[in-house]
Amino acid sequence: MNMTEKILAEAAGLREVTPGEIIEAGIDLAMTHDGTSPPTIRIFRELMEKGGPERVWDPERIVMVFDHNVPANTIGAAEFQRVAREFAHEQGIRNIYQNAAGICHQVLPEKGFVKPGMVIVGADSHTCTYGAFGAFSTGMGATDMAMVFATGKTWFMVPEAIRVDVTGRLQDNTTAKDVILRIIGELGADGATYRSVEFGGDTIEGMGVAGRMTICNMAVEMGAKNGIMEPNRKILDYVASRTGGKFRVYTSDDDSEYVEEHEFDVSDLQPQVACPHDVDNVKPVEMVEGTHIDEAFLGSCTNGRYEDLKMAADVIGDRKVHEDVRFIVSPASREIYLRALGDGIIETLLRAGAIVCNPGCGPCLGAHMGVLAPGEVSIATTNRNFRGRMGDPSSSVYLANPAVVAESAVNGVISSPQ
Repeated sequence: MNMTEKILAEAAGLREVTPGEIIEAGIDLAMTHDGTSPPTIRIFRELMEKGGPERVWDPERIVMVFDHNVPANTIGAAEFQRVAREFAHEQGIRNIYQNAAGICHQVLPEKGFVKPGMVIVGADSHTCTYGAFGAFSTGMGATDMAMVFATGKTWFMVPEAIRVDVTGRLQDNTTAKDVILRIIGELGADGATYRSVEFGGDTIEGMGVAGRMTICNMAVEMGAKNGIMEPNRKILDYVASRTGGKFRVYTSDDDSEYVEEHEFDVSDLQPQVACPHDVDNVKPVEMVEGTHIDEAFLGSCTNGRYEDLKMAADVIGDRKVHEDVRFIVSPASREIYLRALGDGIIETLLRAGAIVCNPGCGPCLGAHMGVLAPGEVSIATTNRNFRGRMGDPSSSVYLANPAVVAESAVNGVISSPQ
């Protein structure tokens, strides 16, 4: 079996599982955020009224993170957060992060909730991020999450697997973001629908925590059920420093079977840009250089980590943001914000003219702190560029790595930092 199948078999109490098999798996951790907690709570209460349990299965295994609309930007958002806050208090859910601690997919690993071999579900599509730590993690809707709250179990169809091997040393200012954009551009936005995408190769093996999280984060952008990697030493050291207790590392057998196998040599890879309005509409940055922008955004659960902020600051140096550009920066967590503040990175960005916001998702989903007007263009380190994703439906979003976003912010047009 491959590592995803091994994890699911263990969670289901089975010796082995095969693709297409329906299993009932025990859940190690469940996550909701301020946008998905209230719908989950509403359905949980409906279950209660029909004779279901009045208490969640295990309050210690549920984590709530307020990140999508923080601070609350509408009365509705404030009400959603109040509902979640009261439910957490009622149910004894102590793991609730509500004061801009950061984006859920950054907060959970930072706070030691994520370990190799776990089965993690989240009411957010980018829950697949935790595959970077050798866990099976996937997103689900409010109805399924309510049942997890009630029983601690859910069903899965065991996914077929795709193997992606990445080799070669990345050039300066070419990053993990470019690697995953290149892969999505090749496989397509629906190229891995309900499949497990297992990433390997010497490039992946040599990546740090941040890069590996970026790649698994965007696995869902090609339709994957989950993205996953065998933990390397950097991951194991990170987990050991953040968590207590034991965990089990699963690896794929040498004779694992995959429905597809792909190899990418990234030695000559240039920065990539996903052009409107599809994530798989990927081109080398040189093909879109000179495109006018109104906004640049550095942040999100994809590229809001310390390494991303540092790269942007290094690219900008003592230059200034173009007078016609809003350069919005949102660190992925308070911990990252404080580290970047202590190292002078935030000061560099502020002096350049950036708008530095509190940790959160805001601009990524067009919620607040950077909504696009009709016809405006943004270049962002986020994960989606669907029509209307960051604002008005007539606006456009280009996706790129932090170096490209920073260089573009200075020049007022999409630019290569090479």
